[in-house]
Amino acid sequence: MTAPSVLDSQHGSVRPLAAEDLERVAALFLTKFRRGRRRLLDRAIEETAEYMRKIYLDPAGQPGASSALVQITRQGDLGGFLGVLKARYEFNGAGLNAAIIGPFMADTGADDGSAGPQLLRALHQGEFDLQLTDSANRVSLAFARPMKYQLLPVHCLGWTCIFRPAAMAAAALHRKWPGLPRLALDPCARALDAVAKRRFGSPFQPSSSHRVHAEPINAAQFAERLPTLLSDYALRPSWKDGELPRLLALAAEKQADGPLHFGGTYDETGKMLGCYAFYGRVGDMAVLLQIQTSGHHWGATLDGLVAAARDMGCAGITGQTQGKFMPHLFGYRNVFFRYAGGTMVRSRIAEVAQAVRSGDIAIGGLMGDRWTRLSSDDFGR
Repeated sequence: MTAPSVLDSQHGSVRPLAAEDLERVAALFLTKFRRGRRRLLDRAIEETAEYMRKIYLDPAGQPGASSALVQITRQGDLGGFLGVLKARYEFNGAGLNAAIIGPFMADTGADDGSAGPQLLRALHQGEFDLQLTDSANRVSLAFARPMKYQLLPVHCLGWTCIFRPAAMAAAALHRKWPGLPRLALDPCARALDAVAKRRFGSPFQPSSSHRVHAEPINAAQFAERLPTLLSDYALRPSWKDGELPRLLALAAEKQADGPLHFGGTYDETGKMLGCYAFYGRVGDMAVLLQIQTSGHHWGATLDGLVAAARDMGCAGITGQTQGKFMPHLFGYRNVFFRYAGGTMVRSRIAEVAQAVRSGDIAIGGLMGDRWTRLSSDDFGR
């Protein structure tokens, strides 16, 4: 049975994603965001469609029609897709329905330019009090800004701290050409990095107190502590029992950047002051998923994160910036900043919009869509 239309116009209709749409949506996704996968297209479509089913059609504890939307042209073709994940936020104790926006795409062959605006208008007319994204590209920014989305400039930046520049270059070459033999690249990279370390020194300059220490933790400990550490924000996620561990389990399925690791910073009494989660493996770039602390412990928690990635043997670490730890990044050598994706928020509630303008919102990481396999994984290999 076809899902009911939620928005009709002379250009077509917008309705919730249904199972029969998955292969067409997967094919469009691969064409737009994985252009190098054409030679394995059938296998890649199948794997991508199955993953989309898991996160958009079968999310545990979220009954009812999918929040993801498709635009269907008058000819019955797929005109566009808007990936939406349901979430719960709270603002000063009041619950809010939130939509986390992921892939946003249109088929230029079937679409006359109306799919993008139609999809966003349908989303805005729905059940959500809050719409947010942390991964918008410049095309999506052009659609969303006129629709009163607030841009959070600091969160749009990515940061990279390089430990071993030659190893980082070798890892980049491996990602682009997986067939290159590591035995040929890695010895050269190690030799060059040894020279660079003698010449330029280590980028790691911990500034935290000796009374604070970091140690590995597991996913359960991370899930237990993270909500408390987010309590400094007036506008923050609200996870019910079991939701955050399930979200972390889904995040751990991501493959492109290595296994997911967790760590915490503690004071001398054993109280956890902060926590972090990152993807990483030896010789590759570590990728930050989430870092959070409260009060004035951002420097110590950032030091613990960087040290954990370095001690693991990673070539460096990269992640999304936040205003609260940005000043501490300036204490490291070999740190670079770049545009990494638009972070935008929209709400029809005036007080919520004001909290966003003042930066009093927890966003990014698990409160975004960069944890999904759609953000980076190469489907169909």
